[in-house]
Amino acid sequence: MERGAQLFFEGLMQEMSPALEEMSKLLDDAGPARQNFMVEMGPKLREVLDEVEDWSAYEAPEILENGDIIMRRKAPATVPSPEEEQPQIDL
Repeated sequence: MERGAQLFFEGLMQEMSPALEEMSKLLDDAGPARQNFMVEMGPKLREVLDEVEDWSAYEAPEILENGDIIMRRKAPATVPSPEEEQPQIDL
């Protein structure tokens, strides 16, 4: 049983090796771009993170055709008006 598990994992590693190598190359290529992005955008992103208290109040970011990225606020939960509230019955 132990030998079967060992063979299984060895086969899995052989199958995944090309994908892992490709991912490693991709991460190496993305490293400098990611670093430049953080240098340029990091301070502004930090301001946004400090400003927004509840991320669940926003929809997922949307990229417009012109490249602008917007985050729409979700519609606030409706608060029932006094007329809509159900009467309370005292027992």
